[in-house]
Amino acid sequence: MNMTARGAARRGLSLIELMIGIAVGLFIVAAATVMATGQLGENRRLLLESQLQQDLRATSDIIARELRRAGAYMDAQDLVATPTVPALANAQAVVTPASGVTSEIEFRYVRNNLGHEGPWGFKLDAGVIKTQLVNSLTGAAEGWQDLTDGTVMEVTQFSIEIVPETPIEMPCPKLCPAAGGGLDTSCWPQMVVRAFVITIDARLRGAPEVRRSVTSRVRARNEMVQFRAGGSLACPT
Repeated sequence: MNMTARGAARRGLSLIELMIGIAVGLFIVAAATVMATGQLGENRRLLLESQLQQDLRATSDIIARELRRAGAYMDAQDLVATPTVPALANAQAVVTPASGVTSEIEFRYVRNNLGHEGPWGFKLDAGVIKTQLVNSLTGAAEGWQDLTDGTVMEVTQFSIEIVPETPIEMPCPKLCPAAGGGLDTSCWPQMVVRAFVITIDARLRGAPEVRRSVTSRVRARNEMVQFRAGGSLACPT
């Protein structure tokens, strides 16, 4: 009896038991591999989405910062009328197009004391947002340069909506003669107020299924004054 027990203890695993153990081990390894692969794929997707979102946000911030400057003028005092000198209209505040939704915009502003005002601009060209550059020292146009990296992402939509808001009426010392008699403020100058809504949709070149969109709204700080008193007069005399 004792010899039989010792012989059974020395026998070890049978071939079937060994194969079952190997199969169970392989099943566990396969499950762990699938889980690890899924985690790595999810991490890669999150990294790609984060990269695309950061690139879109940086591009949107650059465009918003430039549009906010539209109309900036070094000699702003010339926009105010004096008893002897009429006011000068802020031509730098002109944005092309003046309204609506566009994928190409052009604007001007004086960047330094040399008086070079552009034009600067942005447009969508073959999946890449480009910016129009002007030499700040000479005022010469330097052509269009890529703002987004076309090898990394493809911009599928780029639009800028120019939204006119309620003009701000600028008070004058005198009222205006009304058409039907009496006095009103119809000839007082108005300051144009515009907002720009920037929308960019893009997808990654290497992973087209990764798509992101960003929308931002910015208001121009240096707006154009419209004189309504006749000629270049700011206020009625």
